[in-house]
Amino acid sequence: MDTTSESSSMVRLNIGGKKFCTTIDTLTNREPDSMLAAMFSGRHAMSNESKTGYVFIDRDGKHFRHILNWLRDGIAPTLSDPDCSELLREADYYQLLGLKEILKSSRRETGEVEAELTRVDIIKCIQSERVRFRGVNLSGIDLSKLDLSLVDFSYACLRNVFFSRTNLQLAKFRVSMLDADAGGSIFHNAILRECEFTGANLRGALLAGTSLQSANLQDACLVDCSFCGADLRSAHLQNADLTNANLEGANLEGANLKGAKLSNANFKGANLQRAYLRHVNLREAHLEGANLGGANMTGAIR
Repeated sequence: MDTTSESSSMVRLNIGGKKFCTTIDTLTNREPDSMLAAMFSGRHAMSNESKTGYVFIDRDGKHFRHILNWLRDGIAPTLSDPDCSELLREADYYQLLGLKEILKSSRRETGEVEAELTRVDIIKCIQSERVRFRGVNLSGIDLSKLDLSLVDFSYACLRNVFFSRTNLQLAKFRVSMLDADAGGSIFHNAILRECEFTGANLRGALLAGTSLQSANLQDACLVDCSFCGADLRSAHLQNADLTNANLEGANLEGANLKGAKLSNANFKGANLQRAYLRHVNLREAHLEGANLGGANMTGAIR
């Protein structure tokens, strides 16, 4: 028995602290265009934990077993709506297009309230000179990679919409906390410069790698949001709720966080140079490795 070949095809993964063992074939065969397939295709050098040999991926490992089972058997799990939304976010992150389609089809079959428009409808609309989707239900639509700059989404229901790599510069998402929300939406690597998010409910939204320079997020609910590596230079975050938000490695140079709630917010390695932090409670925020050069912290609780 050739144990060398068997050992070389084995992969040990540490997903946010949860450990899994699988094979290269499992990770690369079913979804060859996914991020996981790219990682283990042999084209990229992988960094293992020195003592254990595990490859670490900084994601929540709660649903990763479902991802592995999909890659092994091609069967998607039956989940509650909140868990399905979470798994959709993970499928989007790992670029598992087949799993995403199965999960979205399953949600339609279970009677979830459907969006009033389709992706095709949206594409037709944006060809007109001025586009507004105020108060429209767009839940669950895939709007990734479109040019939606200057579009008015105020008061629309945008729950679980896919905005990955979409150009949303100067778009308006001004929504009342009680009227509508964009909770659970995915804005991964989207362009959101100078967007209007005043009072928006973005709870649990994925904004990793987004461009949010000078965006207005005043009074927004940003609880549990991921802003890893996001560009928030000169962003307006006054009175925003960033409880449990992950801003690791984000650029917040010159951002205004006056009155923001930062309980358990992660700013590790973030750039907070010249940020406005007056009278902000930083005691429960994680600031390891953060650059606070020139930040205004008069009256801040540390």
